[in-house]
Amino acid sequence: MTTLAGKMMLQRSPLFRRLSPPALQRIAELAVQRGFRNGEIVFSQGDPGDALYAVVTGKIRISAGAADGREIFLNIMEPGDTFGEIALLDGGARTASATATAPSELVSIRRDHFLALLEREPPVALELLHLCGERLRWTSGMLEDAALLDAPARLAKRLLILGQLHGQQTATGVALRISQEDLASFLGISRQVVNQHLQEWKDRRWVELGRGVITVRDEGAIWNAAREQ
Repeated sequence: MTTLAGKMMLQRSPLFRRLSPPALQRIAELAVQRGFRNGEIVFSQGDPGDALYAVVTGKIRISAGAADGREIFLNIMEPGDTFGEIALLDGGARTASATATAPSELVSIRRDHFLALLEREPPVALELLHLCGERLRWTSGMLEDAALLDAPARLAKRLLILGQLHGQQTATGVALRISQEDLASFLGISRQVVNQHLQEWKDRRWVELGRGVITVRDEGAIWNAAREQ
């Protein structure tokens, strides 16, 4: 059973916000809420796709294993975001792993319950299609960047996008809570390369660097760097 916070999250979620109050109540009654510790695995790549998840509090990292053993960082899920929809729809194995990067509360809905919901509530199916389209565009954009942009341009572009999605406005700029190691995994390059370019941008006063925080001070300069080859 979900808590009041879990019910409120379902009500605000883009996936469920068009449902009627009675339908939302039925979903809340079927959803299960659970806490995860920092570093705890929600599911692993290859696991059965038996549930859809939504973030109530905390932060979840979505990643996939590369053939050479490296971990590729794919996305960040924060309160209100849903994830795990691909394997949920086709009944196949998970295409990525999900790990809590902060103490987190999630709600989950079993696959059989969710598929029954799609049959009863066409608006949810439409929102799910929209969500899948967004995820496909995000992944396609990352692949295109990897093929066409050099490392500093990829770093600049991804830093700006992540700042728009997950950053917080401060007195000096947009602060993004992400480690350089995670940012390197996001881009598929080494931490040393990421640090080298961030230090150069710090010297130019384009960014500020803190412990696990990168603050973009000059978005225009970073954007110009993103367009350079």
